[in-house]
Parts: sequence; C-alpha cells; structure tokens
Amino acid sequence: MDRRGELWTVVLIAVAAGAWGVYWIPQRALADGGLSGGWSTIGQFLVPLILLSPSALGRRLRGHETGVGMPLIGLLFGGGIVFYANSFLLTDVVRALLMFYLLPVWGTLLELLVLRRSVAPARALTLVLGLGGVWLVFGADGGWPLPSNSGDWLGLLGGMIIALALTRMIHIQPEGVFAPLFAYCLYGTMVAMAMAFVLGNQFGPPPDADGVTRMLPWLTLMAVAFIIPTNCALMWGASRVSPGLFGIVILTEVVLGVVSAALWADEPFGWREAVGGAMILAAGTCEALVVARRTEAEAA
Repeated sequence: MDRRGELWTVVLIAVAAGAWGVYWIPQRALADGGLSGGWSTIGQFLVPLILLSPSALGRRLRGHETGVGMPLIGLLFGGGIVFYANSFLLTDVVRALLMFYLLPVWGTLLELLVLRRSVAPARALTLVLGLGGVWLVFGADGGWPLPSNSGDWLGLLGGMIIALALTRMIHIQPEGVFAPLFAYCLYGTMVAMAMAFVLGNQFGPPPDADGVTRMLPWLTLMAVAFIIPTNCALMWGASRVSPGLFGIVILTEVVLGVVSAALWADEPFGWREAVGGAMILAAGTCEALVVARRTEAEAA
C-alpha cells in the first residue's frame, strides 16, 4: 500500500473508532426509550443479522464463506462488543471506556508475573502509566483500584476479548469483511441473549411490545448507518495497516468517549477522571509503539 492509501486507511479507522467513542449515547437512548432488559444490545446485533441474512444466503448458494463456520471469530468479536455495550448500562461512561482499554496493563503484568519475562523500559512505562491512571480513577477512596461493579467488569472483560478477536483476525486473514461481520452479528446475538438472561435482574425487566415497536426504526437506522459500516471499516483497516499503527489510531475512541462523557453524561467527572484517562491513553500509545517496533524487527 502506498503512503496516500495508508493515510486514507488511517483516516477511515480513526473515524470509525471515534464513532464508537460516542456509542454510549444511542445505547443509553435506546434503553431509556423502552428497550430495557439488555434488549437494546440484542437489537443492535439481531437487526443487522436480519438485514445481512439475504446476502449470506446468496453467498451460501454460490459456495462462498458466510461466517456461520467462523464461531470463534463471532464469539470473540461479537461477545467482546456485547460486554462493552452492556457495560454502559451498568456503570459510568468513563469507567466503562477506561476498563475496556486497560488490556496493555494486564498483558504486561502477565508477561512479568506469569511468564516470568523481563519487562523492557517501554513496557514498564506502559505499566506505570496504566496502573497510575487506574489508581486515580478507581482508587479515589484509598482502596484497591479494582472494578467496583458488574459494569466495570464487563468493560474490562470486553477489552480482553476484543484483543483476542483482533489477534485471531490477523492470524486467519479472512478474505473480505462479510464473513467475519456476519459471524459477529450471528454469534454476538447469541451472547447478547445469554447475557440478558444471566444479568436480567441488573438490567431490569424486558421491554414491552410498544417499546420494541417504538425503537425498531431507530435500531434499523443504527444498523445501516453505524454498526455495519463502522465494523466493516475497522475489520478492513485492521488487515491493511500494522498492528501497532492500528492500536494507536483506534485510541480516538477513548478520546472522543471521555470528552463526550465530560460534556453530556450526567455523571461525576473531575480532574481524577481527566488525568487518569490521559494516563491510560498514554499507556495504550506506548504499547502500540512497542508492537509496531516488534513488527518492524520481525519483518527485517
């Protein structure tokens, strides 16, 4: 890919990731509008699945991969987003975002404590920045800076699962984006339904018929204008730029998410959240640079 093509790919990834930074707004609006009980998340997978099914059937008749045979990609990619989406229903926006983007910290701790590997200076900086940011946001009361509710945990687990999904995508290098996208919708619907059942008491009662009917046009618009195009852009872009560059560019989601939460979410937001978020953002940038340097060394 030439420099001009790479630039436009980076712009596309940044726009798609940035759109996910304000995803919490329609997610909460759907829940407030009548899609309670976790059904706002279910609808965001089920409606795109219905819209894509005719194309999947056509691909099947022509002998092409539909995504049905990619359950691991679907469960990881779809499941990770289900965890992420539902975290906004159970915790503060900033806490959900920062938990989701803490994976570099846990990856570094895994290498240090479990694999007994030495940690390079850049990885040590990742650890210091990430844990420092966590302490500022989650340890304000002087206690351990750990997730304090189910929404925090869902955000954290969602980030871990999505990282595994991206690793799997890079490993198998699927042709095109339709098959992984359809797998995302199909298996993500299953995970969303299972989570609504398991966490039903925390999500609240399921919606009534009026709530579903009232929100269905908005779900369809969201599927066509947001979910399908942004996922296509991210899947396509991830296969065309280096993992390190991709890791840096998608941090636009954190930036826009934290800024939008500070402006529009009726939630506590002070210097701890601002500084802690900036530190976690810097940790993610350091980790992405390490990955980029490692990729270049392996290619040399």
